[in-house]
Order: sequence, then structure tokens, then C-alpha cells
Amino acid sequence: MRIAVLSDIHSNLVALDAVLAATGPVDGVWHLGDVVGYGPEPDGVVARLGAIGATGVKGNHDAAATGGLEIEWFNPDARRAMEWTRTTISRATGTWLDGLPKTHRDGDWTLVHGSPREPIWEYITSVPVARANLAVLGTRVGLHGHTHIPAAFLEEDGRVEVVSPGDGSVLELRGRRALVNPGSVGQPRDGDPRSSFLVLDTEADSVTWHRVAYDVGPVQAAMRATGLPASLAARLSVGL
Repeated sequence: MRIAVLSDIHSNLVALDAVLAATGPVDGVWHLGDVVGYGPEPDGVVARLGAIGATGVKGNHDAAATGGLEIEWFNPDARRAMEWTRTTISRATGTWLDGLPKTHRDGDWTLVHGSPREPIWEYITSVPVARANLAVLGTRVGLHGHTHIPAAFLEEDGRVEVVSPGDGSVLELRGRRALVNPGSVGQPRDGDPRSSFLVLDTEADSVTWHRVAYDVGPVQAAMRATGLPASLAARLSVGL
């Protein structure tokens, strides 16, 4: 099976549609949370994921959007965007977000937003944190987002190797344990403004990262029109 794995869409429907058009034939779509927040089209993104039957988990922004106390930890711009999101989303969107689980398992694969040991909040950004999470991971591979940066932590012979992929990078797992991050669809933060996602091939036991450009201008214009923080719109041009 070929599965498209997406994370951190952040209410950016233009980016999501560009990614879905670029995945090629897939047998399913998995998302790793933070479907909403920051961007201008939360209802549109949720409707699109629902229409394609995407399977996924809840991120901290998704939890905050339905009244969660996660908002108390947000920086001022993220909080302003979330307050707007809370007043904008439809009842159907809120129900869909509220129903997302914190963790989802499918065979060898565990889906979380943050980390296996703290699915909503923890960032996996270093070998020590990755090693601690591999120790509690209940399946062979963990798929996570939250950092907005594509990466993998691969365990072999007691060592943990850091993989920093580019567009088209292929990681052959060959039965090894790993934590894998597809990067962000809607708000990349690795200096590349193109949307990032990966395709998982279960038969080949491999993952391939991809980048796809989209028209940032209309998204920024929509953010300005709704009064979302200017800094959140500006960063879409530079991927930071």
C-alpha cells in the first residue's frame, strides 16, 4: 500500500490541495494533527480531509480550537489566530476536531502529533528525546509532526541516526525502528516555503519525502482580510 502522510496543515487549503494533487495514486491519507490554527480556511481543510476519508490524530491547535486549555501555552500571534479560529469554525468542524484521537495505530505504524510519550505537546528534535520515545513506542515506526521540519530518527544496533531529508529523499527502513516526520503542509519552518509531505510504501518498507510549491499569495491575502496576524502570513513566503 501507498499512504500519503501529511502534518501541520494549519487551515491552509491551497497548500493541502496542492499536496493532494501531487501525491499520485495512493491507497489512503494519514494526517498527524494541527489541521487548523494559523491559516484562513479551517472549515475548508476539515471538509477536504473528511471528503477523502483521511485518518488522523489530534494536535495541540486542534485541541485548542474546541476549547482546550492548550491555548494558554500559545505565543501571542498563535493565540490571536486560535481565538479567531474558535469563533469561525462551524459546529461540524468542531465536532470533527473534537473526535480526533490523540494516538492511532495501524499495524507497524503509530500516528501522533507530538511524540509517542506525549502525543499533543512534546517536540522530537534531538537524539536523547528520540531515544526516550523509541523506548516507549508500541509499534515499530512512529509518525509524528509538530516541529514543521521533515526528519527521521532511525534506530539500529543501539544507535539512533538523524536523517535530514530533502525533496525526493528515500528512507529504506528494512525492518528497523524509527520516528519519522513528514514536515508541514501549511506552514513549513525549515527555510523552504514549499509544502512538505511523505509517501509511505508498506510493501517496500520505505518512506519518500516530497516538496510541492503552491500559490502563497492568495493565502496571505485571505489571512490579511480576516485580520490574522501579519507575521503568520509573511512567514509563508520564506518557510520560517
